[in-house]
Amino acid sequence: MKHLYTNKLADETSPYLLQHAHNPVNWFPWGDEALALAKQEDKPILVSIGYSACHWCHVMERESFENEETAAIMNAHFVNIKIDREERPDIDHIYMDAVQAMTGSGGWPLNVFLMPDGRPFFGGTYFPPVQAYNRTSWPQTLLAVKQAFVEKRSEIESQAENLTHHIKSTNEFGSITTNQSISSTKESLSQLAENALKQGDPNWGGFGRAPKFPQTFTITFLLRHYYFTNDERCLNQALLSLDKMIYGGIYDQLKGGFARYSTDEKWLAPHFEKMLYDNALLIGVLSEAYQITKNELYATTILQTVEWLQSEMLSEEGGFLSALDADSEGVEGKFYTWSKTEIDEILGQDSNLYCRFYDISEEGNWEHTNILWVTKPIKDFVHDMSIEMQVDENELETSFTQLLDRSNQKLLNVRNSRVRPGTDDKILLSWNALMITSLCKAYAALNNEVFKNLAMKNMQFLEENCKNNTGSGWLHTYKNGTAKVDGFLEDYAYLVQAYIHLQEITGQSDYLLKAKELTQYIIQNFKDEEEPFFFFTHKNQGDVIVRKKEVYDGATPSGNSIMALNLLYLAKIFDESSWFSIAENMIIKLEHQIIKHPTSFGVWANSLQWLIEPVNEIAIIGNNAFSSLKDVINAYIPNKVLQTASKPDSNFPLLSQKIESATMHIYLCRNYSCLQPFSKVNELLLAVKNHE
Repeated sequence: MKHLYTNKLADETSPYLLQHAHNPVNWFPWGDEALALAKQEDKPILVSIGYSACHWCHVMERESFENEETAAIMNAHFVNIKIDREERPDIDHIYMDAVQAMTGSGGWPLNVFLMPDGRPFFGGTYFPPVQAYNRTSWPQTLLAVKQAFVEKRSEIESQAENLTHHIKSTNEFGSITTNQSISSTKESLSQLAENALKQGDPNWGGFGRAPKFPQTFTITFLLRHYYFTNDERCLNQALLSLDKMIYGGIYDQLKGGFARYSTDEKWLAPHFEKMLYDNALLIGVLSEAYQITKNELYATTILQTVEWLQSEMLSEEGGFLSALDADSEGVEGKFYTWSKTEIDEILGQDSNLYCRFYDISEEGNWEHTNILWVTKPIKDFVHDMSIEMQVDENELETSFTQLLDRSNQKLLNVRNSRVRPGTDDKILLSWNALMITSLCKAYAALNNEVFKNLAMKNMQFLEENCKNNTGSGWLHTYKNGTAKVDGFLEDYAYLVQAYIHLQEITGQSDYLLKAKELTQYIIQNFKDEEEPFFFFTHKNQGDVIVRKKEVYDGATPSGNSIMALNLLYLAKIFDESSWFSIAENMIIKLEHQIIKHPTSFGVWANSLQWLIEPVNEIAIIGNNAFSSLKDVINAYIPNKVLQTASKPDSNFPLLSQKIESATMHIYLCRNYSCLQPFSKVNELLLAVKNHE
């Protein structure tokens, strides 16, 4: 296909960047060429950041970046750089901080104007093509910035200096002395739980008001707090949140998989993009919920979502793809929504009950169309219908379940013939590592070998394709046989976590040795020498104006919070007291913020829990040790270190100096001080509960 325009993005692998490769804008990727050109021509840099599943990114492209007159302004006065935020989260973090400081809010597309040396001086998010929504138009903005850069250079310089100073200042987190120790107690954890519950929606689940995000870390904390305290309120809020998401439009009722977030409080109307990381994190917390409740709704949702991931998000090579777009044919949600007329034609006589169950109407439940969502569970719906229809409830439940199964399949067949949303087919190391951890959790909960095999094969893919040429470092993104962009802290932190979980479900100690080696690499190349925290970027990376340290747990966990948990775990495994001290100091420094703002520090809350609640060190040793591993991991034991081996191993403190025997021994230890070994798993589980 011949294109009228082609720019420097045509050689990139990111689907988002390739979408802009034939704009009339002279886009550059982030790199030496563009940065050198800006200095050479003394032009301001426009950095425009988005991602392929971003609805408003597509809108701004159609309205402005495909417009020849607008592009002419951009080309004449700026060096224009397009960035995929998922490829370069480091750059996104820096300039998002700047825009939030300037405007009080952020989002994508993120459009930031920089001095030729990369310092930001002005920016915003979406700009309309003409003045609207109380926003100046994009052409007006461009001309105003160009004029200010020429006529008010000293003021622009001052603004850039102030913003850069602000970005650097966001790396400071409280204060700490070397002798300070954790001040929190079990009462502190209860206060943390209270603060989380205060933000919980008691009717629709979740936390805060619309828009609602899954907040899986807070749900995980509440599940674990319930385990330690038997506080039913925590369990109820956690399960309510999961139930309402599963029943909502945020969950794909036909195929499985969760959208990124809900635009309303009821989880009805999502932003329809499906991201790998959300589904990984939700599979993980659903696995923990299943271990506690044995509720088949969670098992079914896990299985359906993994099947969706296998069918639509898994490459032939074994890596998980990044995302599905919200839009198809230029319309948000078109692939997933239905008119009642359409459903009537497809389902015939089954349509009436089906439409009542999924809240489908002529006028629609969202923007004159219908999103499938469940307003009440099947049992409640069947109960009400049996009274209305005066039929036996059990018989109706059987026949109605069959009706749903065949109707969903019919609708799915029709949906499969529609124009599909675009797929962002780059493979990110960090998100794949999150997926491995969650598959391990799902295997532990459900004992489904498919999950374990998927996790192991995915790790093998990452090891074969995402290492750099030196063999010691890893690369962040992979596509079409090429891996690139040096790994960030979250890549390494999530990878260590994945190795830890793989070891737990397989008993293969090699995974722990790899986790240890990686942790040593992280400390050497990412750690701040003066503070306990880790930088987001490698010490040798030179193309950013600031090395950021990220601590907030947002849509994905902070690399620092995951490292705290990794260090706590591995300090036990390898008896590395210095690693424990790093993690403890990280947590101490954020202690008060964790307790006060649990929904912003959800993973940190779990690490604080690890410091305060007892940690169970479990070793299964003997010729038939591996036969009992499934039963041990199937039990819900939140704070645990677990190793399995056929015989004692002096390389690991938990496995050394134990009895070598043909029969199995299960040890329960605290700080390497062990009870008498058990011969049966149920004896271990009883001791764990009595020992809390």
